[in-house]
Amino acid sequence: MRQRPATRRTRAVAAVSAALAALLTAASLTACDAPSPHETRPGPATSRPAPTPTPVWDSTPASVAAVGDSITRGFDACMVLADCPEVSWATGSDASVDSVALRLLGPARVATHSWNHAVSGADASDLPGQMAKAAAHRPGLVTVMVGANDACADSLDRMTPVDSFRESVETAMEILREEAPKTQVYVSSVPDLKRLWATGRDDALGSRIWQLGICATMLGDAHDDGPAAERRRDTVHQRVIAYNEVLEDVCAEAERCRWDDGDVFGFRFTETQLSRWDWFHPSKDGQRRLADIAYRHITAP
Repeated sequence: MRQRPATRRTRAVAAVSAALAALLTAASLTACDAPSPHETRPGPATSRPAPTPTPVWDSTPASVAAVGDSITRGFDACMVLADCPEVSWATGSDASVDSVALRLLGPARVATHSWNHAVSGADASDLPGQMAKAAAHRPGLVTVMVGANDACADSLDRMTPVDSFRESVETAMEILREEAPKTQVYVSSVPDLKRLWATGRDDALGSRIWQLGICATMLGDAHDDGPAAERRRDTVHQRVIAYNEVLEDVCAEAERCRWDDGDVFGFRFTETQLSRWDWFHPSKDGQRRLADIAYRHITAP
């Protein structure tokens, strides 16, 4: 059967239908590409540096080394004019003192896992050499107590300048970081020498011993209360405060370092906590008090 030719109306309807189909198809494609009103298109990728992790303090280090001066060597604590490292607050083995090393390591490990490189008479300039020896052990912890001899000179002009003191302490810390970067450090403040003078000046034996030359800048002419003597003692006192500020600053700038918050400087040594031979160095009881302060800071959360 022959088909009838398309009419004008038929052609118009067909054209409209085709146009609608095209529009619907385009709309559908656009809708697929359009973002949801609840969705945010990702912007250009940005690169953010990863945060630097804060070193975790280990409150139970497996080994301990000590650097410093005669206080850490236990000088005059057991016998006159002699070191007694077994009662050292830092590494001693004497149970009555209960040193930092003894508390952390236990009696069986103190002899093999602790080292005392402090030297009687040492000042800050000796610290870098001592620290190099301590770093060679790769200890878990190094204790630092230095500064008393820098202030205890024959005269005020021979006290260690503050800038020189800082340079020595910074150099020692740099040596440790280069040789044993994971080693932790506990830094003790310098004791208050003026308070030691006030505690021992009225003891007849102690003041006579001081005249032999122990810390002349502070303890010389112990009973002289004149203006010149007071100015001398105040100058030494301020120098010790300046040293402690340096120690705090250097520790704050170093990783894995804890400062004692000035607790040793603020501790009031009594007669029983000072050596009965020189009324200057800590006795066994004084050494134990230093160990108490250090252990509290080392093991704090």
